[in-house]
Amino acid sequence: MGADDRFARMDAHGLRLELEALYASYAACLNEERFEDWPEFFVERCLYRIVPRENFERGLPLAIWSCESKGALADRVVAIRKTAVYAPRHVRRLVSGIRALGWKDGALEARASYAAFETLLDEHTKVFNVGECRDLIAVEQDRLKFKERTCIFDSMLVPNSLIFPL
Repeated sequence: MGADDRFARMDAHGLRLELEALYASYAACLNEERFEDWPEFFVERCLYRIVPRENFERGLPLAIWSCESKGALADRVVAIRKTAVYAPRHVRRLVSGIRALGWKDGALEARASYAAFETLLDEHTKVFNVGECRDLIAVEQDRLKFKERTCIFDSMLVPNSLIFPL
């Protein structure tokens, strides 16, 4: 039995535990600012987008952040580390309501709610961004990895300090 079969044949409880581990590791990686490790959560030919809910619901293609490959994610990390100018900050991401919706064409469709809180060093913590992730997850080297990750934020306002991934 291959890795794909192993995950596809898991009962709901086992699959939920695997998804919780993936989402927890993903959030920890970003919360600990290990951005260089972030692209490893994705397959090579992936799609990562951050989209306002209004655009998503209307089927509009405009995303405020879009990367179409693992290489593009790595380029974004270089930009964060070497070219972006921003005030020092910490962003804490929380994930809840993780749901596996089923397998389709070799990928697991999953959804989860997220909240991101931002703390600038000399300010109180504020709610930065909240919404839902709609994900397609593939199996690669016996691990679950994101094939598509779309973060749909609830506000109509675009956060002007969206520097780090969600």
